[in-house]
Amino acid sequence: MIRYTLQCDKGHRFDSWFASSDAFDTLRRAGHLSCETCGSTRVDKSLMAPRIATEEPSAEPAPLEKLRRHVESTATYVGGSFAEEARDQHDGTAPARPIYGEATGAQVRALLRDEVPVLPLPFRPKSKTN
Repeated sequence: MIRYTLQCDKGHRFDSWFASSDAFDTLRRAGHLSCETCGSTRVDKSLMAPRIATEEPSAEPAPLEKLRRHVESTATYVGGSFAEEARDQHDGTAPARPIYGEATGAQVRALLRDEVPVLPLPFRPKSKTN
């Protein structure tokens, strides 16, 4: 994967990822690239400087790993019963507590339709039982 900083003919700059340099060229020639601000399809690469590591990598965990650790240490994993548990808490038939788990798309849409506040996690929960 390669990230390019792109610029449209109106001067808007934005970043995008491509499988390769050839993939960028192919998409550009086919008119499949457009500015995320104005929609112009006249997009080209802008000048970029390569990133060069100047410091030792941090021993600090990556942000997603920090979030995963926080969620796993402060919330209860309820697995596939997430939708039922979230609804019960919302309805007041179960005590409020932080939970996480899995739900199908249909279950999530039903929760949102009923104004049950839920958010997707940016990582897949590790399988475990609590």
